[in-house]
Amino acid sequence: MFTTALAITLLAGLSTGLGGVLVALKGDIGDRFLAGSLGFSAGVMIYISLVELLPESMEALDNDWSAIAAFFFGVALIAVIDRLVPDDINPHEPSTSTAPQATTLRRAGLMTGIAIALHNFPEGFATFMAAYTDPKLAIPIAIAIALHNIPEGVAVAVPLSRATGNRWRAAGWATLSGLAEPAGALIGFALISPFLGPQTMGFSYAAVAGIMVFISVDKLMPNAIQTGHHHVSVYWMMGGMGLMAASLLMLA
Repeated sequence: MFTTALAITLLAGLSTGLGGVLVALKGDIGDRFLAGSLGFSAGVMIYISLVELLPESMEALDNDWSAIAAFFFGVALIAVIDRLVPDDINPHEPSTSTAPQATTLRRAGLMTGIAIALHNFPEGFATFMAAYTDPKLAIPIAIAIALHNIPEGVAVAVPLSRATGNRWRAAGWATLSGLAEPAGALIGFALISPFLGPQTMGFSYAAVAGIMVFISVDKLMPNAIQTGHHHVSVYWMMGGMGLMAASLLMLA
Protein backbone atom coordinates (compact mmCIF):
# COMPACT_ATOMS: atom_id res chain seq x y z
CA MET A 1 0.00 0.00 0.00
CA PHE A 2 2.86 2.38 0.83
CA THR A 3 4.50 1.83 -2.55
CA THR A 4 1.23 2.27 -4.44
CA ALA A 5 0.38 5.48 -2.58
CA LEU A 6 3.86 6.88 -3.19
CA ALA A 7 3.71 5.95 -6.88
CA ILE A 8 0.35 7.70 -7.26
CA THR A 9 1.71 10.80 -5.51
CA LEU A 10 4.81 10.78 -7.71
CA LEU A 11 2.73 10.54 -10.89
CA ALA A 12 0.48 13.37 -9.72
CA GLY A 13 3.53 15.52 -9.00
CA LEU A 14 5.19 14.72 -12.32
CA SER A 15 2.10 15.99 -14.14
CA THR A 16 3.46 19.46 -13.38
CA GLY A 17 6.22 18.50 -15.78
CA LEU A 18 3.57 17.48 -18.31
CA GLY A 19 2.36 21.08 -18.30
CA GLY A 20 5.92 22.15 -19.06
CA VAL A 21 6.16 19.60 -21.88
CA LEU A 22 2.94 20.92 -23.40
CA VAL A 23 4.48 24.39 -23.45
CA ALA A 24 7.67 22.98 -24.99
CA LEU A 25 5.72 21.23 -27.73
CA LYS A 26 3.14 23.83 -28.66
CA GLY A 27 3.84 27.07 -26.82
CA ASP A 28 1.12 28.80 -24.81
CA ILE A 29 -1.88 26.79 -23.62
CA GLY A 30 -5.36 28.21 -24.20
CA ASP A 31 -7.15 29.96 -21.36
CA ARG A 32 -10.26 27.82 -21.83
CA PHE A 33 -8.22 24.69 -21.16
CA LEU A 34 -6.74 26.25 -18.03
CA ALA A 35 -10.14 27.37 -16.76
CA GLY A 36 -11.74 24.00 -17.42
CA SER A 37 -8.98 21.86 -15.92
CA LEU A 38 -8.68 24.00 -12.81
CA GLY A 39 -12.44 24.07 -12.30
CA PHE A 40 -12.74 20.32 -12.85
CA SER A 41 -9.99 19.63 -10.30
CA ALA A 42 -11.64 21.90 -7.75
CA GLY A 43 -14.97 20.12 -8.19
CA VAL A 44 -13.44 16.67 -7.69
CA MET A 45 -11.43 17.73 -4.64
CA ILE A 46 -14.29 19.57 -2.93
CA TYR A 47 -16.74 16.72 -3.50
CA ILE A 48 -14.35 14.05 -2.25
CA SER A 49 -13.44 16.13 0.77
CA LEU A 50 -16.95 16.90 1.95
CA VAL A 51 -18.80 13.75 0.85
CA GLU A 52 -16.19 11.04 1.47
CA LEU A 53 -13.22 12.08 3.60
CA LEU A 54 -15.02 14.15 6.23
CA PRO A 55 -17.79 11.56 6.85
CA GLU A 56 -15.15 8.82 7.05
CA SER A 57 -13.30 10.90 9.61
CA MET A 58 -16.46 11.28 11.68
CA GLU A 59 -16.96 7.52 11.59
CA ALA A 60 -13.35 6.71 12.47
CA LEU A 61 -13.18 9.21 15.31
CA ASP A 62 -16.72 8.44 16.47
CA ASN A 63 -17.01 12.12 17.31
CA ASP A 64 -18.31 14.71 14.87
CA TRP A 65 -16.81 17.62 16.79
CA SER A 66 -13.33 16.09 16.66
CA ALA A 67 -13.66 15.54 12.92
CA ILE A 68 -14.77 19.14 12.36
CA ALA A 69 -11.87 20.37 14.48
CA ALA A 70 -9.45 18.26 12.43
CA PHE A 71 -10.95 19.61 9.20
CA PHE A 72 -10.34 23.19 10.25
CA PHE A 73 -6.89 22.26 11.51
CA GLY A 74 -6.12 21.25 7.92
CA VAL A 75 -7.56 24.54 6.67
CA ALA A 76 -5.49 26.50 9.20
CA LEU A 77 -2.31 24.56 8.38
CA ILE A 78 -2.40 25.25 4.65
CA ALA A 79 -3.55 28.85 5.25
CA VAL A 80 -0.57 29.50 7.55
CA ILE A 81 1.82 27.97 5.03
CA ASP A 82 0.25 30.16 2.35
CA ARG A 83 0.64 33.34 4.39
CA LEU A 84 4.21 32.59 5.49
CA VAL A 85 5.43 32.47 1.90
CA PRO A 86 6.44 36.06 0.99
CA ASP A 87 4.12 37.97 -1.29
CA ASP A 88 6.75 38.46 -3.98
CA ILE A 89 7.03 34.67 -4.30
CA ASN A 90 3.40 33.78 -3.63
CA PRO A 91 1.07 36.70 -4.41
CA HIS A 92 -1.77 36.59 -1.90
CA GLU A 93 -4.16 38.44 -4.20
CA PRO A 94 -4.77 37.80 -7.92
CA SER A 95 -2.67 39.92 -10.20
CA THR A 96 -4.41 42.58 -12.30
CA SER A 97 -1.55 42.85 -14.75
CA THR A 98 -2.30 41.52 -18.24
CA ALA A 99 1.04 42.21 -19.94
CA PRO A 100 4.12 41.67 -17.79
CA GLN A 101 7.36 43.28 -18.95
CA ALA A 102 9.81 40.94 -20.69
CA THR A 103 12.50 41.72 -18.11
CA THR A 104 10.31 40.33 -15.31
CA LEU A 105 9.34 37.07 -17.02
CA ARG A 106 12.34 35.03 -15.88
CA ARG A 107 11.84 36.08 -12.27
CA ALA A 108 8.10 35.48 -12.53
CA GLY A 109 8.65 31.92 -13.76
CA LEU A 110 11.20 31.09 -11.06
CA MET A 111 9.09 32.62 -8.29
CA THR A 112 6.02 30.75 -9.53
CA GLY A 113 8.01 27.52 -9.45
CA ILE A 114 9.13 28.15 -5.87
CA ALA A 115 5.59 28.99 -4.76
CA ILE A 116 4.18 25.86 -6.42
CA ALA A 117 6.87 23.69 -4.85
CA LEU A 118 6.08 25.06 -1.38
CA HIS A 119 2.36 24.48 -1.85
CA ASN A 120 2.98 21.00 -3.22
CA PHE A 121 4.42 19.75 0.08
CA PRO A 122 1.08 19.60 1.94
CA GLU A 123 -0.71 18.71 -1.29
CA GLY A 124 1.59 15.72 -1.75
CA PHE A 125 0.89 14.59 1.79
CA ALA A 126 -2.86 14.93 1.18
CA THR A 127 -2.67 12.85 -2.00
CA PHE A 128 -0.50 10.20 -0.35
CA MET A 129 -2.68 9.82 2.75
CA ALA A 130 -5.88 9.59 0.70
CA ALA A 131 -4.32 6.85 -1.46
CA TYR A 132 -2.77 5.09 1.53
CA THR A 133 -5.93 4.97 3.62
CA ASP A 134 -8.66 4.41 1.01
CA PRO A 135 -7.63 2.80 -2.30
CA LYS A 136 -10.99 3.48 -3.96
CA LEU A 137 -10.31 7.22 -3.67
CA ALA A 138 -6.73 6.99 -4.91
CA ILE A 139 -7.34 7.19 -8.66
CA PRO A 140 -9.90 10.05 -8.76
CA ILE A 141 -7.86 12.12 -6.29
CA ALA A 142 -4.69 11.52 -8.28
CA ILE A 143 -6.48 12.53 -11.49
CA ALA A 144 -7.79 15.71 -9.85
CA ILE A 145 -4.35 16.63 -8.52
CA ALA A 146 -2.72 15.81 -11.85
CA LEU A 147 -5.22 17.92 -13.79
CA HIS A 148 -4.58 20.97 -11.69
CA ASN A 149 -0.83 20.35 -11.69
CA ILE A 150 -0.73 20.55 -15.49
CA PRO A 151 -1.75 24.25 -15.53
CA GLU A 152 0.71 24.86 -12.67
CA GLY A 153 3.47 23.47 -14.89
CA VAL A 154 2.26 25.75 -17.68
CA ALA A 155 2.39 28.72 -15.28
CA VAL A 156 6.05 27.97 -14.54
CA ALA A 157 7.13 27.15 -18.08
CA VAL A 158 5.45 29.92 -20.08
CA PRO A 159 7.29 32.93 -18.59
CA LEU A 160 10.59 31.03 -18.46
CA SER A 161 10.32 29.91 -22.07
CA ARG A 162 9.44 33.44 -23.18
CA ALA A 163 12.33 34.92 -21.21
CA THR A 164 15.02 32.40 -22.20
CA GLY A 165 13.82 31.09 -25.53
CA ASN A 166 14.51 27.55 -24.27
CA ARG A 167 11.20 25.71 -23.90
CA TRP A 168 12.69 22.40 -22.76
CA ARG A 169 14.74 23.97 -20.00
CA ALA A 170 11.56 25.69 -18.85
CA ALA A 171 9.80 22.30 -18.88
CA GLY A 172 12.59 20.93 -16.68
CA TRP A 173 12.02 23.65 -14.07
CA ALA A 174 8.29 22.88 -14.12
CA THR A 175 9.01 19.19 -13.50
CA LEU A 176 11.35 20.02 -10.61
CA SER A 177 8.65 22.07 -8.85
CA GLY A 178 6.28 19.08 -9.02
CA LEU A 179 8.72 16.75 -7.26
CA ALA A 180 7.89 18.56 -4.01
CA GLU A 181 4.72 16.42 -3.88
CA PRO A 182 6.40 13.04 -3.27
CA ALA A 183 8.85 14.81 -0.95
CA GLY A 184 5.92 16.17 1.07
CA ALA A 185 4.37 12.69 1.14
CA LEU A 186 7.52 11.06 2.50
CA ILE A 187 8.20 13.75 5.10
CA GLY A 188 4.60 13.82 6.29
CA PHE A 189 4.35 10.05 6.50
CA ALA A 190 7.65 9.80 8.38
CA LEU A 191 6.31 12.22 10.97
CA ILE A 192 2.98 10.47 11.59
CA SER A 193 3.83 6.80 10.92
CA PRO A 194 4.85 6.08 14.55
CA PHE A 195 1.37 7.15 15.64
CA LEU A 196 -0.73 5.39 12.98
CA GLY A 197 -4.01 3.99 14.27
CA PRO A 198 -7.76 4.51 13.88
CA GLN A 199 -7.72 7.86 15.68
CA THR A 200 -4.72 9.14 13.72
CA MET A 201 -6.23 8.04 10.43
CA GLY A 202 -9.55 9.66 11.30
CA PHE A 203 -7.77 12.90 12.08
CA SER A 204 -5.79 12.63 8.82
CA TYR A 205 -8.96 12.11 6.74
CA ALA A 206 -10.45 15.37 8.02
CA ALA A 207 -7.21 17.36 7.88
CA VAL A 208 -6.61 16.25 4.27
CA ALA A 209 -10.18 17.29 3.44
CA GLY A 210 -9.53 20.74 4.91
CA ILE A 211 -6.30 21.11 2.93
CA MET A 212 -7.98 20.15 -0.36
CA VAL A 213 -11.00 22.42 0.15
CA PHE A 214 -8.74 25.38 0.96
CA ILE A 215 -6.57 24.77 -2.12
CA SER A 216 -9.70 24.57 -4.26
CA VAL A 217 -11.32 27.79 -3.09
CA ASP A 218 -8.14 29.81 -2.52
CA LYS A 219 -6.09 28.79 -5.55
CA LEU A 220 -7.87 26.71 -8.15
CA MET A 221 -11.14 28.58 -8.67
CA PRO A 222 -9.71 32.13 -8.42
CA ASN A 223 -7.01 31.23 -10.94
CA ALA A 224 -9.58 29.59 -13.20
CA ILE A 225 -11.86 32.62 -13.09
CA GLN A 226 -8.90 34.94 -13.69
CA THR A 227 -8.48 33.43 -17.16
CA GLY A 228 -11.62 35.31 -18.19
CA HIS A 229 -13.69 32.16 -18.67
CA HIS A 230 -15.76 32.29 -15.49
CA HIS A 231 -18.60 30.09 -16.69
CA VAL A 232 -16.27 27.52 -18.22
CA SER A 233 -14.57 27.06 -14.86
CA VAL A 234 -17.90 26.78 -13.01
CA TYR A 235 -19.39 24.32 -15.51
CA TRP A 236 -16.30 22.11 -15.30
CA MET A 237 -16.28 22.35 -11.53
CA MET A 238 -19.84 21.01 -11.47
CA GLY A 239 -18.84 18.41 -14.03
CA GLY A 240 -16.01 17.29 -11.75
CA MET A 241 -18.44 16.94 -8.86
CA GLY A 242 -20.91 15.01 -11.00
CA LEU A 243 -18.26 12.64 -12.33
CA MET A 244 -16.93 12.08 -8.82
CA ALA A 245 -20.42 11.36 -7.50
CA ALA A 246 -21.09 8.85 -10.28
CA SER A 247 -17.76 7.09 -9.85
CA LEU A 248 -18.21 6.76 -6.09
CA LEU A 249 -21.69 5.32 -6.56
CA MET A 250 -20.32 2.74 -9.01
CA LEU A 251 -17.54 1.82 -6.57
CA ALA A 252 -19.88 1.55 -3.59
